[in-house]
Amino acid sequence: MTSRELQRAIDQHKGRAQQIGATLEAKRKELADAEAMTQTIDEAQEIIQRVAKDTQNNFVCRIADVVSTALDAVFGADAYEFSLEFVQKRGKTEVEIAFVRDDSKIDPLSASGGGAVDVASFALRVAVWSLLKNSGRPVLDTIILDEPFRFLSRDLQPLAGSMLKTLSKKLGLQFVMVTHNPDLIESADMVFEVTNKNGESHVTKLEGAA
Repeated sequence: MTSRELQRAIDQHKGRAQQIGATLEAKRKELADAEAMTQTIDEAQEIIQRVAKDTQNNFVCRIADVVSTALDAVFGADAYEFSLEFVQKRGKTEVEIAFVRDDSKIDPLSASGGGAVDVASFALRVAVWSLLKNSGRPVLDTIILDEPFRFLSRDLQPLAGSMLKTLSKKLGLQFVMVTHNPDLIESADMVFEVTNKNGESHVTKLEGAA
């Protein structure tokens, strides 16, 4: 091999070495960028999880506050404590709802009287409505309050009426209720009587409403 050929071979090897070096540097930069991206993603996930947890806690507090207010108003402050907890089951986030009495959790559907379930169910719907309501004067759908608290004992019906007033003031909601219950009618701010005559509905505003 002549000196010229040897020099050419050396130059070729140097060129390939420089090319390999440039490729290696590019890969190192890609790796550094990937590591930085991974760190950013991890930080973002941590922030998202923290925000999600805070959001869940805020949701739980607002829901529990409304339901507890309703239960306390009807059954007294020491009767029931409302519990709502987010848990991970089967790879999904689920909500466990319970009443707490004497530090023991009670399944609302199997271990409590129907009246308590009636009040808690109503309060849950009101709480969710209050979280989702739009701006302006909110009105709760009359279907929601069609003969409410039917399983509540008669002696507690007046307290249920007072509870409606409390939630109305607390949440800024107007309740429209269809009922034949005199105790609930007596608690209303405005009462309209609907009668049927010859197949026609007639609406009359009654005087003396609370």
